[in-house]
Amino acid sequence: MTRDHFDRPLRSLRLSVTDRCNLRCGYCMPEETYTWLPKPELLTFEEAAALVGALAPLGVDRVRLTGGEPLLRRNLPDLVASLSALGTLEDLALTTNAVRLDDFAAPLAAAGLGRITVSLDTLRADRFRHLTRRDELGNALRGIDAAAEAGFRGTKINAVVVRHENDDELVDLLAFARERDLEMRFIEYMDVGGATRWSMDAVVSAAEMLRRIGDALGTPEPIEPARTSAPADHFRLPDGQVFGIIASTTRPFCSGCDRARLTADGRFFTCLYAREGTALTPVLRQDGVDAAARLVSETWAGRRDRGAEERLAEAERAPLAQPDELRNAPHLEMHTRGG
Repeated sequence: MTRDHFDRPLRSLRLSVTDRCNLRCGYCMPEETYTWLPKPELLTFEEAAALVGALAPLGVDRVRLTGGEPLLRRNLPDLVASLSALGTLEDLALTTNAVRLDDFAAPLAAAGLGRITVSLDTLRADRFRHLTRRDELGNALRGIDAAAEAGFRGTKINAVVVRHENDDELVDLLAFARERDLEMRFIEYMDVGGATRWSMDAVVSAAEMLRRIGDALGTPEPIEPARTSAPADHFRLPDGQVFGIIASTTRPFCSGCDRARLTADGRFFTCLYAREGTALTPVLRQDGVDAAARLVSETWAGRRDRGAEERLAEAERAPLAQPDELRNAPHLEMHTRGG
């Protein structure tokens, strides 16, 4: 198993299949125009599956398909089937906004997808239109129901909590998850990628979320272990409901981070905050998949990233990048490198 400078293993790969998205959430894609990756440069499904297979000896046994919105990539179940057929993955998951999930839940289940995480920040149609600039809440809710009908269990709902935007829906979202046997996870607003309008004033901390939930539903009790390589800390309410909070902004978990990201055009990132990635596609196409895997191993072995901790230590914290910089360096975008 490949380990980095701080002895962190490489186990989990966020595999982006597209930088495109059918929503325009303000914390990820607030601008009017974007620089898109050229489609001819995207990894083919055959290349992506071969690379994942070659990374198994390095320790990669968990893959999450991301975007952008991964369901915009044509024939995605074909990639799922190829990854499932490798036989090396303990976990094969997908993160989606669920807008197109009604059509894809059953084919994805048949192809071998193990789990689904849905990004859903509000249950109110008018607010959904405001937050995403699209009128798609009904489709997203139908997609969540379709996942259950297709047999998916353990589905997670992720909500990015932004002050004065949706922070009054914590209890409502917990009720929604409880009624459908879903796991609710709240995420602190992060200053990554395209969050060009981020400010610390808009962050609702994990501590504040717990106070608010406790006032309404009773004191949440932490579930041990308090910190693992998983990004969420989990809590149990007095009625038994379990939920998670991802406190990447105020309580970074860099010390246990075992995640890497691969963009749709084959650029390998060892940290969500990293400015530069390693281009694997030229090596993959010129020298073969084993050479690309060796480059991944070398890159991870030299990894020293503790990006979220370094951001927390900054005296005057501001967005990671501004619009002009992002237009010239689209790999900095959250929707390009995957969440």
